[in-house]
Amino acid sequence: MTDRNRRRTLKWIGAGIAAAWLPSGPALAEPGSLLSKPIPASGQKLPVIGMGTWRTFNVGSDPQLLGARSEVVRAFFRHGGGLIDSSPMYGSAPDVIGYALERLGIPASLFSAEKVWSPAGGTAREQVAELEKRWGVKRFDLVQVHNLTDWRDHLATLREMKAAGEIGYIGITTSHGRRHREFEQVMASEDIDFAQLTYNITHREAEQRLLPLAREKGIAVIANRPYDGGALIKGLKRRGEKVPEWAVEECGCRTWADFLLKFIVSHPAVNCAIPATTRVDHMNENMRAGSAPLPSASARRRMAAAIESL
Repeated sequence: MTDRNRRRTLKWIGAGIAAAWLPSGPALAEPGSLLSKPIPASGQKLPVIGMGTWRTFNVGSDPQLLGARSEVVRAFFRHGGGLIDSSPMYGSAPDVIGYALERLGIPASLFSAEKVWSPAGGTAREQVAELEKRWGVKRFDLVQVHNLTDWRDHLATLREMKAAGEIGYIGITTSHGRRHREFEQVMASEDIDFAQLTYNITHREAEQRLLPLAREKGIAVIANRPYDGGALIKGLKRRGEKVPEWAVEECGCRTWADFLLKFIVSHPAVNCAIPATTRVDHMNENMRAGSAPLPSASARRRMAAAIESL
């Protein structure tokens, strides 16, 4: 199915099930205690818990799944969520985001983050224009070069678009701990606003060079794979592991989501973590993890040691 046909199908389905899944009501955003951190390039505040869409939002045109994902987005915004991250490599995810935003409306808190890559059908400008249609937004807050693909050409174009006010910020991404040497070189040599990388309590390689460099260069950091693709938190729950009592008392870690996400966003260089989920109850857990207090440096060391000992 082409992107154009997919969008047409989603719009048709949306007309049929919107009332069943998305009852009318007050404004989506509700006041909460979600913490935020400033983007170094501007000082704009960004909530520390965002939302990823890899795998979880690639649901095609299935009516039930579209409705369910819209409810996940609704919960995200109710907690004051901001950054939603996607990519043309994520199948129908950009269309599903667009479907949800059409049903829910676009709140002021939305910080839209997309990516360009090659080959994806067209230049960076063409890719951005197509993705804006799929999301139903006029302008992306952030456009990133996906996994450093053709980063020189793409960054040059994105820099021009940013200067013209066509996009807000520019950045680069990597995942699964790949290409850190080249990633570091781009961070050191290029004028970028964001760096997205894998960082979680069991994958802390970024602490050695990338996170310190981000602080030095004034680059905001988005942490992907906070649950190691889901394996980390699922494993803890499956084995019946309990959150340490000291973490409950000192850091407010009521759940493993609290424990794992608070560890990430308490790093001074990290602006935002982007867990992905298909369930509203899990989204609620994720968002509550972004509330105070955050772990101190000593608590972070204790948290890492606790996981290593399991």
